[in-house]
Amino acid sequence: MPAKAVTSKEDIIKEVKEKDIKFIEMQFSDILGTVKTVAIPAHNLEKALDEGVYIDGSSILGYATIEESDMRAQPILSSFQIYPWTLDGKLRTARLLCQIYDHSGNRFKGDPRWVLERMVEKAKKKGFGCNMGPEFEFFLFKLDANGDPIPAPSDSAGYFDLMALDKGEEVRKDITLNLDDMGFGVEASHHEVAPGQHEVGMRYNDALTVADRIMTLKLTVKTIALRHGMYASFMPKPLFGTNGSGMHVHQSLVAADGKNAFDEPSGRFGLSENAFQYLGGLLAHSRETCAILAPHVNSYKRLVPGYEAPVYISWANMNRSALIRVPAGRGGRTRIELRNPDPSGNPYLQFAVMLASGLDGMEKGIVPPEPVEKDIYHMCTEERDSNGIGSLPENLGAALDRMSESQLMKDTLGDHIFHHYINIKGQEWDEFRTFVTDWELKRYLKVL
Repeated sequence: MPAKAVTSKEDIIKEVKEKDIKFIEMQFSDILGTVKTVAIPAHNLEKALDEGVYIDGSSILGYATIEESDMRAQPILSSFQIYPWTLDGKLRTARLLCQIYDHSGNRFKGDPRWVLERMVEKAKKKGFGCNMGPEFEFFLFKLDANGDPIPAPSDSAGYFDLMALDKGEEVRKDITLNLDDMGFGVEASHHEVAPGQHEVGMRYNDALTVADRIMTLKLTVKTIALRHGMYASFMPKPLFGTNGSGMHVHQSLVAADGKNAFDEPSGRFGLSENAFQYLGGLLAHSRETCAILAPHVNSYKRLVPGYEAPVYISWANMNRSALIRVPAGRGGRTRIELRNPDPSGNPYLQFAVMLASGLDGMEKGIVPPEPVEKDIYHMCTEERDSNGIGSLPENLGAALDRMSESQLMKDTLGDHIFHHYINIKGQEWDEFRTFVTDWELKRYLKVL
């Protein structure tokens, strides 16, 4: 059974002493979602809880210049979590997620968590809470003699296959046990379509809680995999010719009375007007949010026809080739599933731009087109055009172009993150498009 949540300063100090915790990791993320950590010994905990820890912001990607580098990471008491896998050793460790403050004592505008906090507060002022439930896909790869990962899947199984407790299945179940020990609420786990590919589905919760958990989920998955002699990768498309890894996000709004704001038994498909307009906003802004939801050059190797990943801007109830699907289940289970995000991104920014798009749809009364239940992958261009079905950006450069033109993205992310993100990812795109690949050498060197 997971331990009871610890939310006060006194309770945290007591828990650390009772569990003989030696270190507490003070954590936050850079603009791309990489977890950053300052580890403090347990005897410095009380001071850190009161004062936070000081960091050099100029050393964090997308944070600040040397002239404005002094920042403070203030722990969020409700985020206290003990790493269960450390309890059988000498280095028993817990973590506290932090909010970042600048040298003037104000919330730092480049803190990705603050972006989501603001958007959650905006939804709250409109009378709604926001729930997110992500499905995480990842690959397990073998290690070479030096302990480095190689693109060799840990197994040759396929979708929902049950192996005789092969190593990959053992890793997945060990991951699930550790996440459950932390109270993360794993719904289910299974083998995915590609060899060595697995999925862990998290139970829905409020957007901030789930984004916080994702930061630790990635660490958990990688740590447990290494303990089993494997490497876990959240790279969207690590292997040619097979499916990539996505992070489908189920989302819904909760009204002030606790009821699902997307559910309407008398509505079309059992959906409320709020649900349709939220869905309409997600579709309307899908091109400009794509650089955040699918944030790397490699992300667009996944978003191609033929591998069950969404390419075309449409929605459906049953059709899994659509960008958005409305899964079965009504009442409290009514939800919208967005299928183009992948697990390589920053969950705070990903959740923020999804929520911003949906709320904008509700504010402007954006009505989505009719659902498309036919397999869009097998439609010809003329048929897609006649049905008004557009496409997502084909590469990171095109996605950044759409993002750079979006007032919604600028307002949601704030000037600091908006401009830093476009600059950082623009450099990535420039580096990629000028790089000569092995494919080009094999195809052209001898024939041109």
